[in-house]
Amino acid sequence: MHPSTPPPTAGMSDDVAAAEARRIIADAYQPASEMPTAYRDDTPLPAYGPTPPVAQSGRPPMSQGATDASALMLAGGATTAMVGGTAAVLMYVSQFADPVVCGLVFGAPTALVLALARLAKRAQPDPDVHHHHYSGPVRHETTITHTRGLIARTHNELG
Repeated sequence: MHPSTPPPTAGMSDDVAAAEARRIIADAYQPASEMPTAYRDDTPLPAYGPTPPVAQSGRPPMSQGATDASALMLAGGATTAMVGGTAAVLMYVSQFADPVVCGLVFGAPTALVLALARLAKRAQPDPDVHHHHYSGPVRHETTITHTRGLIARTHNELG
């Protein structure tokens, strides 16, 4: 309601009611005041600040290699628990299963998978052959590196 207009009463004449209706319609179509309803701060955030990082819930912060190794160990542990649990249930249910036979039955697929993985690794094609064309005197050295063992030893050979 407009502040200068008195409140409408029930006993208005037709002219006063029409004037009040025009005033209400004019107020409804008046442009909105320039008061913002939201504000977005586009200033760039600092790259660093005085606040130290906070550890989040879940796994503790660690390097990517440690995270990968941790996930691999968790998967290996879960797999071992499933295979061992299956063997234990089989021996308990049958009441006469031999632990050696169960070990062979459950260990054979693992040994087969490991053998196939090693075979696939050795069946990889030879590395690409590179052809270099030079004009002028060139000394070309190729270093071949072999790293093997639980405690790694690296052997460099000039090829």
